[in-house]
Amino acid sequence: MLQKTKGIVLRSIKYGDTSLITTIFTDLYGIQAYMVQGVRSAKSRNNKAGLLQPATLLDLIVYHKPQQSLQRVREYQASYLYTSIQEEVIKNSIALFSVDLLSRLLPESAPMPELFEFVNEYFTALDRMLLEEVANFPIFFIVHCSKVLGYNINGEYSIDTPYLNLKEGAFTSNPPLISPVIHDEDAKSLNELLHVQEFARLKDIEMNAAMRYRLLDWYIEYLHQHTQHLGVIKSLAVLQAILH
Repeated sequence: MLQKTKGIVLRSIKYGDTSLITTIFTDLYGIQAYMVQGVRSAKSRNNKAGLLQPATLLDLIVYHKPQQSLQRVREYQASYLYTSIQEEVIKNSIALFSVDLLSRLLPESAPMPELFEFVNEYFTALDRMLLEEVANFPIFFIVHCSKVLGYNINGEYSIDTPYLNLKEGAFTSNPPLISPVIHDEDAKSLNELLHVQEFARLKDIEMNAAMRYRLLDWYIEYLHQHTQHLGVIKSLAVLQAILH
């Protein structure tokens, strides 16, 4: 069955001499693997392999067969052309971290239209905003994706509940027994992020690089505690090396 859908490229690997197998987060079908034939051929009239790089936003026409592990793409084109993500190292590293995290968190073949809409808007905002305004994007991304997927942080930061508890996923009054321990200013900043609704407001939350590192480490460990398939986020080390 032919179907129009929007998609966000998560990864592509070479297949044979001229083709790619591309994993795409689609708005209709969730994560799907697609065979894109002949796209790497020097004789291809439409050499669009560059559109199958991670984080690219696509409009697709696909062949979809339920229960089939590898689908096929009939047509695809960019739904939004980036102007800065591919050229600016910091933005590109944020995008690759976000794609890496997303590909590990999402179950296969499970439609998640609310999350898809957020991720689509997130990458568009990342591309459009000034470089000095995007430092809080990675922690906001992990916070929001976790919330949509059901890994909520309960309670509120206050002087009486200044600690984040990994096991409970909540702000608590007593120091948690499980490390890493997040409290005081770090916990207060995360509480602010939990209530952000607009990307433009992220720049108003004051955090330095060390705070962002601690919160990212905490959140990834929190997800490790509550999921079974997160694995190692290799792109995190690159992100932390360049994000100041």
